[in-house]
Amino acid sequence: MARPRNQNALMTISRTELARMVDHTLLKPEATAEDVAALCAEAGDLGVFSVCISPSFLPLAPALLPSGIAKCTVVGFPSGKHHEDIKAAEAHRAVADGALEVDMVVDIGAIKAGHWQVTEREVAAVRAATQGVVLKVILETAALTDDEIVRACLICRDAGADFVKTSTGFHPSGGASVHAVSLMAAAVGAAMGVKASGGIRTAAAALELVDAGATRLGLSGTRAVLDGLTGLSAPAGATEAEDAGPPGDSY
Repeated sequence: MARPRNQNALMTISRTELARMVDHTLLKPEATAEDVAALCAEAGDLGVFSVCISPSFLPLAPALLPSGIAKCTVVGFPSGKHHEDIKAAEAHRAVADGALEVDMVVDIGAIKAGHWQVTEREVAAVRAATQGVVLKVILETAALTDDEIVRACLICRDAGADFVKTSTGFHPSGGASVHAVSLMAAAVGAAMGVKASGGIRTAAAALELVDAGATRLGLSGTRAVLDGLTGLSAPAGATEAEDAGPPGDSY
């Protein structure tokens, strides 16, 4: 069951607090080193928690990223259709290259087919390769049933992951929703974090997801979301986050 939502909580978070929940993200295939440098500079300006970039951009030059901002990357991205040993090797390389957080994509087809042992093995394999760093598991919740979301969350918890995460932002089924985040938060409780990502384009949508239980947000349009807090005087309802829009450009 999804946890009850506290509408009053929507208006209590500051810009600084919301920024520190953000993984400022650039995962477009056409991204360049110059784009990553601009992302890092903007991350410092906005005061976000981390930058999330493709693994080929690691390691980052020490002077590129302002102090206090973590480096996050992805594994098995975006399809999840990689052998578990490949995912583990990719994760191991990412950690060696300086990643402090790793977001892995599980095999969504295995979940849909009920092959839960595949999910267990691959999360455990990547966890073993990422000791000492934060591991988030991307479930692509828009493609799953409620029961599948809950069971996948529990498997990730038992395998030692630190977060469960809604979406890659690239799946045609869509991105984060208030409903999925609420289910995930209820399933894992205080044992894990919940990251919402995919299609979060406005401050109202971000606040709805935080209120539903998200403890981290993956945003590509971070500045627009933070700027949108100004003058936001009332909850926008659960419409914007529920309709993530076309995937691929809003992680």
